[in-house]
Amino acid sequence: MPQSAIHCSEDARRLARRRLPWMVFDYIDGSAGGETGAVRNRAAMDAMTLRPRILRDVSERSVASSVFGKAAKAPFGIAPMGMCNLSAPGADMMLARLAAKYSVPLGVSTVASTSMEEIILAAEGNAWFQLYFSGDGTGTFKLVDRAKEAGYETLVLTVDVPEVGRRPRELRHGFRMPFRMGPKQVLDFALHPRWSLTTLMRGKPQMANFQMEGYEFDRTESRAKADWQTLARLRERWSGNLVVKGVLDVEDAVALKDAGVDAIQVSSHGARQLESAPSPFLMLPEIRAAVGEDYPLFYDSGLRSGEDVLKALVSGADFVFFGRIMQFAIAAEGENGLHQLWSILTDEVDIAMAQLGITEVNQLRSKKNAPAQ
Repeated sequence: MPQSAIHCSEDARRLARRRLPWMVFDYIDGSAGGETGAVRNRAAMDAMTLRPRILRDVSERSVASSVFGKAAKAPFGIAPMGMCNLSAPGADMMLARLAAKYSVPLGVSTVASTSMEEIILAAEGNAWFQLYFSGDGTGTFKLVDRAKEAGYETLVLTVDVPEVGRRPRELRHGFRMPFRMGPKQVLDFALHPRWSLTTLMRGKPQMANFQMEGYEFDRTESRAKADWQTLARLRERWSGNLVVKGVLDVEDAVALKDAGVDAIQVSSHGARQLESAPSPFLMLPEIRAAVGEDYPLFYDSGLRSGEDVLKALVSGADFVFFGRIMQFAIAAEGENGLHQLWSILTDEVDIAMAQLGITEVNQLRSKKNAPAQ
């Protein structure tokens, strides 16, 4: 692998900002409203400290974990992200190959640029299908059936997008799917020729899962009809693992557990939906306390480093998921950049574990390794 300029996730973001068109970078990086929600969550994570311990034999350590009884080579996976091929042609398949190599779950978005069937094959089964309920649900349940036929064992229902949040950075650039070119977009693409020419040669990204008879997806279509009856129908129809993603309320978490959901993913959708939402990181321990120690609880939103992973695990998560920084690594240095960042995150977890005096990630939830007060 050639020498990389990526030494942390911020390096990947900085390079991606330089190389991506403005509208694409702001689509990936942006948040709802004035973005104070993302800042607030980041501040909460930064404020938490970890408790270093000394004189413990930590010469042999493992970052391995497991999720739904399946071994994983890291305690983190890849969150579902729509239209990843905007970061670089073939990004979906890069992520799938990464998931296969490290036996970690890859969230395959409803609005992926590559079909769910292709991705799960490249991921060698290490893929979960993320589902949006849309319109009257007809197309949604067609996707559920396709996921089952393709071999998916885990379905992730995202519930925090009854309407797409207002994201001013997207609106300023005229971002919409499918693309509509105007003078501003032409200038943007002309000033980023490497991305533009590569994308032109490979063809503009499509929402591949909707290229099926009887279903056209509109990104702005209301998803507000989904209710608890919708969840009950889905639970009845899907016999595999069912995860509900986008939970920030303790009462909702308890109700989901009672409804037979197999796991909850605490998430603010990367702060892209509601600027005034509570910090998901601060809600994580509250939800853990409400659902009990043994109930599977996942986390995403705002993670940037290996130490962030450990903070989330200490706070109650069983497994965590990285999102946009994966796309930044791809935009910065392609598949090599993705693997470089993954290696960095793994090293950060491993080195921090040594500082905390632990040898396995499952020791993080014990009281003796609680955060310093």
